[in-house]
Amino acid sequence: MRIPKEGESVAIQSYKHDGSLHRTWRDTMILKTSENEIIGVNDHTLVTESDGRRWLTREPAIIFFHRHYWFNVIAMIRDNGVSYYCNLASPFVLDREALKYIDYDLDVKVFPDGERKLLDVDEYEANSKRWHYSNATDKILKANVNILVDWSDHHKGPFSQEYIDIWYQRYLELAHR
Repeated sequence: MRIPKEGESVAIQSYKHDGSLHRTWRDTMILKTSENEIIGVNDHTLVTESDGRRWLTREPAIIFFHRHYWFNVIAMIRDNGVSYYCNLASPFVLDREALKYIDYDLDVKVFPDGERKLLDVDEYEANSKRWHYSNATDKILKANVNILVDWSDHHKGPFSQEYIDIWYQRYLELAHR
Protein backbone atom coordinates (compact mmCIF):
# COMPACT_ATOMS: atom_id res chain seq x y z
CA MET A 1 0.00 0.00 0.00
CA ARG A 2 1.31 3.41 -1.00
CA ILE A 3 1.38 5.89 1.89
CA PRO A 4 -0.59 9.05 1.01
CA LYS A 5 1.49 12.17 0.54
CA GLU A 6 1.03 15.51 2.26
CA GLY A 7 -1.86 17.38 0.64
CA GLU A 8 -3.52 14.25 -0.78
CA SER A 9 -6.97 13.16 0.36
CA VAL A 10 -8.03 9.81 1.76
CA ALA A 11 -11.35 8.37 2.88
CA ILE A 12 -11.78 7.25 6.48
CA GLN A 13 -14.01 4.32 7.35
CA SER A 14 -15.03 3.29 10.83
CA TYR A 15 -16.41 -0.16 11.46
CA LYS A 16 -18.07 -1.87 14.40
CA HIS A 17 -16.62 -4.97 16.08
CA ASP A 18 -18.81 -7.28 13.94
CA GLY A 19 -17.26 -5.86 10.75
CA SER A 20 -20.24 -3.70 9.74
CA LEU A 21 -19.48 -0.27 8.28
CA HIS A 22 -20.33 2.44 10.82
CA ARG A 23 -19.36 5.79 9.24
CA THR A 24 -17.35 7.17 6.29
CA TRP A 25 -15.60 10.52 5.85
CA ARG A 26 -15.14 11.10 2.12
CA ASP A 27 -12.10 13.39 1.88
CA THR A 28 -9.56 13.92 4.62
CA MET A 29 -6.52 15.97 3.65
CA ILE A 30 -3.27 14.39 4.81
CA LEU A 31 -0.96 16.77 6.68
CA LYS A 32 1.66 14.26 7.86
CA THR A 33 2.38 10.57 7.65
CA SER A 34 5.04 8.64 9.50
CA GLU A 35 5.62 5.01 10.32
CA ASN A 36 3.17 5.16 13.25
CA GLU A 37 1.07 8.27 12.83
CA ILE A 38 -1.25 10.02 10.42
CA ILE A 39 -2.36 13.61 10.92
CA GLY A 40 -5.07 15.01 8.70
CA VAL A 41 -7.76 17.64 8.51
CA ASN A 42 -11.47 17.61 7.76
CA ASP A 43 -13.20 20.83 6.77
CA HIS A 44 -16.76 20.68 5.50
CA THR A 45 -16.19 17.01 4.75
CA LEU A 46 -19.05 14.77 3.65
CA VAL A 47 -19.83 12.12 6.28
CA THR A 48 -22.07 9.14 5.51
CA GLU A 49 -23.65 7.14 8.33
CA SER A 50 -24.36 3.40 8.09
CA ASP A 51 -28.08 4.12 7.65
CA GLY A 52 -27.35 6.32 4.61
CA ARG A 53 -27.78 9.69 6.33
CA ARG A 54 -25.27 12.29 5.14
CA TRP A 55 -23.96 15.48 6.71
CA LEU A 56 -21.06 17.89 6.40
CA THR A 57 -18.56 18.59 9.16
CA ARG A 58 -19.06 22.17 10.37
CA GLU A 59 -15.56 23.41 11.14
CA PRO A 60 -11.95 22.54 10.46
CA ALA A 61 -10.81 19.60 12.56
CA ILE A 62 -7.29 18.24 12.97
CA ILE A 63 -7.39 14.46 13.22
CA PHE A 64 -4.79 12.24 14.86
CA PHE A 65 -4.39 8.48 14.30
CA HIS A 66 -1.66 6.25 15.72
CA ARG A 67 -0.72 2.61 15.08
CA HIS A 68 -0.08 1.84 18.76
CA TYR A 69 -2.90 3.65 20.58
CA TRP A 70 -6.47 2.43 20.78
CA PHE A 71 -8.01 5.83 20.10
CA ASN A 72 -8.12 8.61 17.58
CA VAL A 73 -8.52 12.30 18.33
CA ILE A 74 -10.54 14.90 16.44
CA ALA A 75 -9.63 18.47 17.44
CA MET A 76 -12.48 20.73 16.29
CA ILE A 77 -11.34 24.31 15.84
CA ARG A 78 -14.23 26.55 16.89
CA ASP A 79 -14.70 30.25 17.65
CA ASN A 80 -14.83 29.54 21.40
CA GLY A 81 -11.68 27.36 21.37
CA VAL A 82 -10.72 23.81 20.52
CA SER A 83 -13.07 20.96 21.43
CA TYR A 84 -11.83 17.38 21.27
CA TYR A 85 -13.77 14.28 20.36
CA CYS A 86 -11.81 11.11 21.10
CA ASN A 87 -12.99 7.76 19.78
CA LEU A 88 -11.86 4.66 21.64
CA ALA A 89 -10.98 2.51 18.67
CA SER A 90 -8.55 -0.01 17.29
CA PRO A 91 -5.29 1.30 15.86
CA PHE A 92 -5.76 2.28 12.22
CA VAL A 93 -4.93 0.29 9.12
CA LEU A 94 -4.46 1.79 5.68
CA ASP A 95 -5.31 0.05 2.42
CA ARG A 96 -6.05 1.13 -1.16
CA GLU A 97 -9.62 2.00 -0.19
CA ALA A 98 -9.29 4.02 3.02
CA LEU A 99 -7.84 4.54 6.47
CA LYS A 100 -9.85 2.10 8.60
CA TYR A 101 -10.46 1.37 12.27
CA ILE A 102 -12.93 -0.37 14.58
CA ASP A 103 -14.99 2.03 16.70
CA TYR A 104 -15.45 0.69 20.24
CA ASP A 105 -18.34 2.97 21.20
CA LEU A 106 -16.73 4.79 24.14
CA ASP A 107 -15.86 8.42 23.48
CA VAL A 108 -14.17 11.12 25.51
CA LYS A 109 -15.22 14.71 24.86
CA VAL A 110 -12.89 17.48 26.04
CA PHE A 111 -14.30 21.01 26.08
CA PRO A 112 -12.27 24.22 25.52
CA ASP A 113 -12.24 24.86 29.30
CA GLY A 114 -10.71 21.39 29.92
CA GLU A 115 -13.91 19.77 31.22
CA ARG A 116 -14.15 16.12 30.13
CA LYS A 117 -17.05 13.76 29.64
CA LEU A 118 -16.97 10.01 29.03
CA LEU A 119 -19.73 9.30 26.50
CA ASP A 120 -21.67 6.26 25.30
CA VAL A 121 -20.90 3.97 28.27
CA ASP A 122 -24.33 2.31 27.85
CA GLU A 123 -23.66 1.68 24.15
CA TYR A 124 -20.24 0.21 25.02
CA GLU A 125 -21.74 -2.15 27.61
CA ALA A 126 -24.53 -3.26 25.26
CA ASN A 127 -22.19 -3.87 22.31
CA SER A 128 -19.62 -5.55 24.56
CA LYS A 129 -22.25 -8.17 25.43
CA ARG A 130 -23.71 -8.31 21.91
CA TRP A 131 -20.37 -8.84 20.15
CA HIS A 132 -18.47 -10.48 23.03
CA TYR A 133 -15.61 -8.03 23.44
CA SER A 134 -12.77 -9.97 25.06
CA ASN A 135 -11.46 -9.15 28.54
CA ALA A 136 -8.16 -8.18 26.87
CA THR A 137 -9.95 -5.67 24.60
CA ASP A 138 -11.84 -4.24 27.58
CA LYS A 139 -8.58 -3.78 29.53
CA ILE A 140 -6.82 -2.18 26.55
CA LEU A 141 -9.68 0.27 25.98
CA LYS A 142 -9.89 1.27 29.65
CA ALA A 143 -6.10 1.77 29.77
CA ASN A 144 -6.36 3.98 26.68
CA VAL A 145 -9.06 6.10 28.35
CA ASN A 146 -6.47 6.75 31.06
CA ILE A 147 -3.86 7.70 28.45
CA LEU A 148 -6.31 10.18 26.89
CA VAL A 149 -7.05 11.71 30.30
CA ASP A 150 -3.31 12.03 31.00
CA TRP A 151 -2.61 13.61 27.60
CA SER A 152 -5.52 16.01 28.06
CA ASP A 153 -4.43 16.96 31.60
CA HIS A 154 -0.85 17.59 30.47
CA HIS A 155 -1.63 19.11 27.04
CA LYS A 156 0.34 16.39 25.28
CA GLY A 157 0.23 15.59 21.55
CA PRO A 158 -3.00 16.70 19.90
CA PHE A 159 -4.11 18.35 23.17
CA SER A 160 -1.35 20.97 22.90
CA GLN A 161 -2.25 24.40 21.51
CA GLU A 162 1.11 24.46 19.71
CA TYR A 163 0.21 21.18 17.94
CA ILE A 164 -3.13 22.64 16.81
CA ASP A 165 -1.51 25.89 15.64
CA ILE A 166 1.21 24.09 13.64
CA TRP A 167 -1.13 21.68 11.88
CA TYR A 168 -3.88 24.21 11.24
CA GLN A 169 -1.31 26.58 9.69
CA ARG A 170 0.00 23.72 7.54
CA TYR A 171 -3.57 22.98 6.40
CA LEU A 172 -4.07 26.64 5.41
CA GLU A 173 -0.80 26.59 3.42
CA LEU A 174 -1.76 23.39 1.57
CA ALA A 175 -5.34 24.53 0.95
CA HIS A 176 -4.11 27.72 -0.74
CA ARG A 177 -1.71 26.00 -3.14
